[in-house]
Amino acid sequence: MSARDRINPNPGTRAREDRALFQRAMANGSGGQPDPEARAELIERFLPLARQLARRYQRGDEPLDDLIQVASLGLVKAIDRFDPSREVAFSSFAVPTILGEIKRHFRDRTWSVRVPRDLQELTLAVDRAVSRLSHDLHRPPTVVEIADAVESTEEQVLEALEASGAYRATSLSAPRGSDEDGSASLVDTLGTDDHGYELAEQRATLERLLQTVTPREREVLRLRFQQDLTQAEIGEQIGVSQMQVSRLIRQTIGRLRAAAHVPEAGVE
Repeated sequence: MSARDRINPNPGTRAREDRALFQRAMANGSGGQPDPEARAELIERFLPLARQLARRYQRGDEPLDDLIQVASLGLVKAIDRFDPSREVAFSSFAVPTILGEIKRHFRDRTWSVRVPRDLQELTLAVDRAVSRLSHDLHRPPTVVEIADAVESTEEQVLEALEASGAYRATSLSAPRGSDEDGSASLVDTLGTDDHGYELAEQRATLERLLQTVTPREREVLRLRFQQDLTQAEIGEQIGVSQMQVSRLIRQTIGRLRAAAHVPEAGVE
């Protein structure tokens, strides 16, 4: 028994009453003018249908009151567009209209990142299927089970699950934990300063400056600052005295500073 049948146990009587109200609401009231009271009564009669559809599509993070308002708007549109002269029950006409309004709400107003419409609709279907299967199976469903439930491929289900992350965005300034523990915000976890860029720039600058000295001078600097040899050890390798090595290092660094426009400083 449907929600409408529970309200009125005689569907035939209810249908005749609905049709009479529609006739009055359209233009067949007194003086041939639409009857706003009849229209208001129709809205009141079918609000339970709108609420029932809103509850069916409720998500955990979507307020039910918002969905009821959206469904009610769809109901009003359905009432205004319905042609009582056609041999069609109003509920059969109203349900697709109300559901269309609810789906449009999810598509246009609740997604933080724009994704294709077909993917949005598949994501909503997957979300409902996951909730239903989790309840029935008493465990999280597999991708294959979800794909069978929504009549889609496993690849499409995986894409929908990935797209569900675009449904709600979280502020980067939001705290990672409770406000009481004074935790850092989410933006603090996204990355840190990469000092590698600075080192790369320094290496490029040094490579340019080393082109201003002789190969012998570059070798002395390499032995002193890269191999960490003493001046005496360097002198033994290149065949000069420790004093000559010290003078060579000072002169070379002086030229490098001049090329880099750096003020002179003492060299150990």
